[in-house]
Amino acid sequence: MNVTGIVTEYNPFHYGHELHLSQSQKITNADIIICVMSGNFMQRGTPAIIDKWKRTEMALKAGVDLVLELPTIYSISSAEFFAFGSISLLNSLNIVNNICFGSESGDIKLIKEISKILVEEPLLFKNLLKSNLNNGLPFAKSRCNALLTYIKNSNINLKNIDTIESFLNSSNNILAIEYCKSLIKLNSNITPYTIKREGSNYNDLDLPVHTLASASAIRNNIYIEKNLESCKNFMPKYSFDILFNSTYPDLNKMFQLIKYTLITNPTILNEIPECSEGLDNKILNNLSSAKSLNELIMLCKSKRYTYTRISRVLCQCYLGITKDILNLRSTEPTYTRVLGLNSKGAIALKEIKKKSNLQIVNKISKSSLNDMLNFDIKSTNLYSLINSSISFNNDFKQSPIIFKI
Repeated sequence: MNVTGIVTEYNPFHYGHELHLSQSQKITNADIIICVMSGNFMQRGTPAIIDKWKRTEMALKAGVDLVLELPTIYSISSAEFFAFGSISLLNSLNIVNNICFGSESGDIKLIKEISKILVEEPLLFKNLLKSNLNNGLPFAKSRCNALLTYIKNSNINLKNIDTIESFLNSSNNILAIEYCKSLIKLNSNITPYTIKREGSNYNDLDLPVHTLASASAIRNNIYIEKNLESCKNFMPKYSFDILFNSTYPDLNKMFQLIKYTLITNPTILNEIPECSEGLDNKILNNLSSAKSLNELIMLCKSKRYTYTRISRVLCQCYLGITKDILNLRSTEPTYTRVLGLNSKGAIALKEIKKKSNLQIVNKISKSSLNDMLNFDIKSTNLYSLINSSISFNNDFKQSPIIFKI
């Protein structure tokens, strides 16, 4: 049984995801596709446009065999922790042979080589990085220069290394590197593959003339342009139909609840490592003048503070993050929550139960609870406050979706 893992958000599922899924199956010759999917909150610090059960339904209709939930503590974190949680979960299943992810470069050799350097940190690279930092360069630029010089001086035969700065500034490449770093750190036997991203860029907000729009553009046309119909040509019919018949998060309500949290407990910002270098003061100083969540983020945004970083900090505030919970990001999950499966997924799940030490959670009970899972439940309850599609304590009521092929 040849099993391929993929890591997704499907926020929402579109033709780009469909292409990735079909190519992943093709280049790995997979018998079974297992998808690790973010729950109700995304890596960019936003609530999912539709809840995890509806997105699971999209995944199963697209051909995924088994959908497992990425614990929330990883899904709302930076690329490093997001990738570590995803890879450690797939690795702990003990049945996954391959992982296939998208990247702007499509060059797995370059991705693996850079990942190896960043994990091993050879002395020459460390000295080059330190020298760049001492010269006053920002960390990202320092790391880029150090990598380029190290690769050239080490006679590593790689193509297109002169474009390494743009490579390191591309969203999917960054995640690809973190996936491979995690594979190295975990000494995993999973083989990585990458597919070159086609169509719109990850952050593009405009719908293109071709059919491969970004999920960001689709969400933008729903939230900002209020024009769901314009998204119809960019996703499969089953995905559009689910989206059309769904309710979306009330971002204004989320903003009001974030304001309440920051007014009553401003020290919560001290619990969040990404809220450093004065970002906490900038958020608090702009809180009274901002009229929306997006406006607050834009008022705080600068070269030092990226939009995604601020969004993630505010999302973590909304979820009532603490240092103790954040510390869980450095540990491997001890359980896996099954969101949905088909008949082939049932075969895979049977093998996982034989070969893995993970606790398999189909429906949550008090006996299955731990700190990480408790945070998942809390997150779902907070999602239910801004999206009526699911009820309070939904995680205790919902069983996995069984999809008949």
